[in-house]
Amino acid sequence: MESSSSGAVLKRERVREFLLGLIEVRRPGDPIPSERTLSAELGVSRPTLRAAVDELVATGQLVREHGRGMFVAPAKIIQELVSDDAAFVVPRAGGTWSSRLLRLDTIRAGARIGRKLRVSPAAEVVYIARLRLVDGTPIAIEHLHIPADLVPSLSPQELEAGDLYDHLREHHQVHVGQAVQSIEPTVVNEAEAGVLDVPVLSPALLIERLTTDAAGRPVEYVHSVYRGDRYRIVSRLALGATAPHPRPESHHPGIPPGDFAHGDIITSSTTGDAR
Repeated sequence: MESSSSGAVLKRERVREFLLGLIEVRRPGDPIPSERTLSAELGVSRPTLRAAVDELVATGQLVREHGRGMFVAPAKIIQELVSDDAAFVVPRAGGTWSSRLLRLDTIRAGARIGRKLRVSPAAEVVYIARLRLVDGTPIAIEHLHIPADLVPSLSPQELEAGDLYDHLREHHQVHVGQAVQSIEPTVVNEAEAGVLDVPVLSPALLIERLTTDAAGRPVEYVHSVYRGDRYRIVSRLALGATAPHPRPESHHPGIPPGDFAHGDIITSSTTGDAR
């Protein structure tokens, strides 16, 4: 049975996805509809809608101007840790990981998820919400979307035990190849705080990932909220004189401009560390 906390998380997720869909088809500075209009269209209360907007304002995706309304925020600066032709290795995170399923359902992709997965908005996708735990402690909330025709028999047991990619390969013949993942700072809302057992507005990491198979076909879109007090990401950068030269205007995070100016950074491996 769905708890009140997890139910609130799922409602907030629906509103968030709708707002992000509006943002993605607009340019920086473009207006979005008023809170009154949006709450009526989505069938949610004004406080629920306002809370979702506040989160997107806090994370730099919307700008609220007094007396004028809400607008798409300026684009963020993007820094890739590795170039397209560099090696990228992701070791397993520490601790004993397990999952608790919050929701498993087949839904319509909608415009935003459809664009991510390159399917029609009317196409069916399997939506999964699950709580990730390390040594029994809540660490993250994941929201996954997988094209339904790829996993017609995906079971709750596969989502709560073992590695999902192993299950996709062994039981559904889905062989993941590559993933593009972004990481941003955020804070948890009231619903997420209740599930993760942390105070409201606690620091967190927002992680989004689009996974493709060996043929380049999108097979999974997921975004997750990880507790900032228990999870950190460590990147190991290999330096060497044989690396390709970066663009003159490029900058590596954490390294002052001008250091290693001869283009030494060649590879990166990233580790998740649950503390």
